[in-house]
Amino acid sequence: MLKGIDPLLSPELLKLLAEMGHDDAVVLADANFTAMSLGAGKTVLRLPGVGMARTVDAVASVLPLAEDVDHPVAYMQVGGTDAGYRSALQRETLAVLERHGMREGQAEAVERYAFYERVKKAYAIVVTGELEPWGNFILRKGVLGQALRP
Repeated sequence: MLKGIDPLLSPELLKLLAEMGHDDAVVLADANFTAMSLGAGKTVLRLPGVGMARTVDAVASVLPLAEDVDHPVAYMQVGGTDAGYRSALQRETLAVLERHGMREGQAEAVERYAFYERVKKAYAIVVTGELEPWGNFILRKGVLGQALRP
């Protein structure tokens, strides 16, 4: 155990997050996500039994969000809805990110297949135990220190 580190952050997950560079993306996926096929050649870690909001809370406690892009957070748009719709899980998870410093407008809904294309470019995938459908997020890593935008 380390002092001040969320115990959900296993050594493997901490290593993965530390290895990521500026603007690398990590996918936080629900339990039904097609991680192995979309993540071929990438690190895929599992957090069975852990919900999305709890996972995001732990990850956001150590991962700075990118400030040099408009939308450092993406979430999978619920099928059959417009981009403005957010499920209860998405609202809860985005509220967690706001508590960690995400500002209004920094998250965007991404259509399912466009989301999959972003996943293919991500650094790694963390599969949670989240059972709620459409519970998938992408976080882009920023830098520590001075913000890149005024």
